[in-house]
This record gives sequence, structure tokens and C-alpha cells, in this order.
Amino acid sequence: MNARSALFDLYGDHLRSRGGRAPVAALVRMLAPLGVAGPAVRTAVSRMVRQGWLEPVRLSGGPGYALTPRAVRRLDEASARIYRTQQSGWDGRWHLVVTAALPERSRRERLRAGLGFLGFAQLDDSTWIGPRSSDEVDALFESEGVRAERFTAEHDGDTVGLVRQAWDLEGLARSYTRWLHDAQDIAAQARGDATDEQAFAARSRLVHEWRKFLFRDPGLPRTLLPDGWPGEKAAEFFDDESRRLLPAAARFVDASMSVPTGT
Repeated sequence: MNARSALFDLYGDHLRSRGGRAPVAALVRMLAPLGVAGPAVRTAVSRMVRQGWLEPVRLSGGPGYALTPRAVRRLDEASARIYRTQQSGWDGRWHLVVTAALPERSRRERLRAGLGFLGFAQLDDSTWIGPRSSDEVDALFESEGVRAERFTAEHDGDTVGLVRQAWDLEGLARSYTRWLHDAQDIAAQARGDATDEQAFAARSRLVHEWRKFLFRDPGLPRTLLPDGWPGEKAAEFFDDESRRLLPAAARFVDASMSVPTGT
């Protein structure tokens, strides 16, 4: 598991609700069950500080790192999508973004990744479409220095065809089916007499793999998805297993955070 991604998962899934900060030593302890070594944790933390996701703080347990306001916004939005806590009916209106041309390939790739994470699909070189708005869009444009116009509109035509043109639903369906198969194996490793550490590791791996759908699944309204959509069964399994594993995983986090400095 990539150290940077594991840190995002850890802060979003556990530390956000505990004040969004933790000593470095605790971060190392908590990522060890996931196979992430201490040096990799420290390197990833430094990188996240440079990128504006974390900031150094002094804690009672030693030097630590806290979420920046930017990171809090990103994690809160991601959490709402992961656990689907802000679902509402779709009003039939699409959110469109038209961007100015970007000559640098690196900026285009960052913009593509950022808008993809926020649920937008690219219709052509400058036009993007998404099923919902996001407070992060303007922040993304500002950070990349992108000029853009934003619109809301209703589609006058074959909306199902538009969705299939913009998103690879067949590929996404296959990904959900594969995820469910793998997730059942992961969850089985933390049943019966599993320790808190094993429950934490299993839940972390489930969340880590589920979180990847944030970059692929735009959260389309159910009326625009095919019958028998496998994402529904996968989401039900994720909800049940993440809820089952949470108490033991939380005990492991609390124990890791409470270890005295120097131990």
C-alpha cells in the first residue's frame, strides 16, 4: 500500500474525528500493520506538507502533523461520498465546466485528475460534465491557475446515451464485481478471534480499495445506471463490513495514539 494514500485513508477514516492531528510515532505505529515502514511514512508526511495537506504541530506525544483546512475540505467531501451520507434526489440538471486551453501537459493532467475525483467527465478538450456541484472546483482552478466558466443545464436528448459517452460504465461495473470478490477475502481475515490490529488492517484495506472508486465513479443518479448495477451490492457489503470492523479498529487507533513518547 502506498504510504501517502495510506496516510490519507488514516486521517480521513480515523484521525479527522480525533482532531485531525497525530504524533509522528503514532502514525508509524498505525501504518505498520499495513506493511508501510517508518521511513516511508516520514517521507510521505514531508511530501504532504509540501503539497499543503499537512502542517507540523507540537503535541503532548511529541512532534506531529495536523490536517490543513484544505485537507479537511477534501477529506470531508471524500467521506460523504465513501459513506454516501449526503445523497439527495437528482433534479435532472448537469454541472458543466468550460476551461481555457492549458499548454502544459502536467497542468492538464493535474486538472484531469482533480476534476475526475470531483465526479466530472471530459466531453472534449475544454468541456467537462458532472452530476453535482463541488465546493472544491473553484479551489482546484485557483491552485492550477485555470480560467473557467461554470454552468448548470438540462440535457435535451438521450441522457442515457450521454452518460455512456462520458463514462465507461461497463468497465466500472467490472471493477465493482472484482472489488466485491477481493473484499470478501479481506473481510474473512478479520472474523472470529481476530485482534484489534487485524480488524484495523482489514478495515483499512477495504477503505483503501473502496476509496479508489472516488476517481472512477461520479456518483450518477440511480435512474441513469443499468439494471442490476453491481455497485449497489458492493456498497452494501462495504457498509456492513466497515461498520462491523469499526469498533475494534477504533480501539487499535486509540491504543496507538495513547502510547507514551519514547516507547
